[in-house]
Amino acid sequence: MIRTRQAADLDACVAALAEVQKADGYPVSWPRDPHGWLAPPDMHRAWIAVAAGAVLGHVGLVVADLEPEVAEAAGRTRAPTVARLFVTPGGRGRGLAERLLATVRRETEGPLALEVSDEGTAAIALYERTGWRRVATTQATWLNNAGTPAVMYHYVMP
Repeated sequence: MIRTRQAADLDACVAALAEVQKADGYPVSWPRDPHGWLAPPDMHRAWIAVAAGAVLGHVGLVVADLEPEVAEAAGRTRAPTVARLFVTPGGRGRGLAERLLATVRRETEGPLALEVSDEGTAAIALYERTGWRRVATTQATWLNNAGTPAVMYHYVMP
């Protein structure tokens, strides 16, 4: 089941994120405040995938300033942006990431944006398979799992 994340879900979301971080290195560095990382002040909404009482996935929505190339493709300088999308190893293979993204799309008007590190090959495949269009590539200010500046791919969904 996909539902709106509540404040009471944050502990379970942090536990799920810890599973993802251990398995995949996402996020690259464990946040000092994982609750705040999952629920930053600019996050407008968030949803979780739940089964048998366990959080198996998470996605959030922020409104962010876009890179110039992304802004041109989206037709605006700020846009709703997918953030903090992950599915636990035990939740994979059930279409949860696709369902979480579909929920964001259904609940949001206008174009959406997202960015992903080039290390996220499974996520990139999902985005491209589900119609997201890569519009820019940039270099991040943070280091990836290999210890080099992360290469970020930027996508839009009209």
